[in-house]
Parts: sequence; structure tokens; C-alpha cells
Amino acid sequence: MVKHVSSFGRNGVHDYLLIRATAILMTLYTVYLISFLAFSGDISYISWTQFFGSTFTKVFTMLALLSVLIHAWIGLWQVLTDYVKCATLRGGLLLAVVVALLSYFFSGFYILWGA
Repeated sequence: MVKHVSSFGRNGVHDYLLIRATAILMTLYTVYLISFLAFSGDISYISWTQFFGSTFTKVFTMLALLSVLIHAWIGLWQVLTDYVKCATLRGGLLLAVVVALLSYFFSGFYILWGA
């Protein structure tokens, strides 16, 4: 069996299960947001900040963001591994993807939990 250092899961089955689990979590988060928008009545700055001020929403949002990032990493890793044959170029692109995804994570963390 070939081991890839840059893959997120241990093998293809693990990646498959991670993709499915993150997709389910993102779907639940989407339903949660749509239900808030549908049933909250008038949406104002106050209702929006109260909604995102609750600890449950913050944790759920971070889990959804982490799910999006895991989902994106596995998908982009598979595409780059399949279609970019030059190892140097592929490594550079994977590094750029990692930097972008980490910056998205820390930006989301700061926006939700920061000042």
C-alpha cells in the first residue's frame, strides 16, 4: 500500500468517510441557518448578533468551518494528486492550499471568538 504524507485520511476509505461526515455536518449547519432565517421574523443587527453570540452557534459554526476545510483539503488533494504530475509544482500548490485553509480557519476563529 502506498502511503501519502499529504493525504488527510489514512487511506481512501477513511477519506471517503471523512467526506461523507463533513457533508452531513455542513448540511445540518445549513438547515440550522435556514431555520433561523425562516423563523426569526425580522432580521436585524441585534437578532443576528444575539444568534451568533450564543455558544452553541459559535461551536456549531466552527465545526461547520472545520468541516468545509477538511472537505476542501481532501478534494483539492485528490485533484492535484491526479492531475498535476510535476512533483515540485504539486508540492507548491498543496502548500498554497494549506496556507489558504489555515488562514481561513484562524480568520474564522478570530471572527467568532475574538474581540
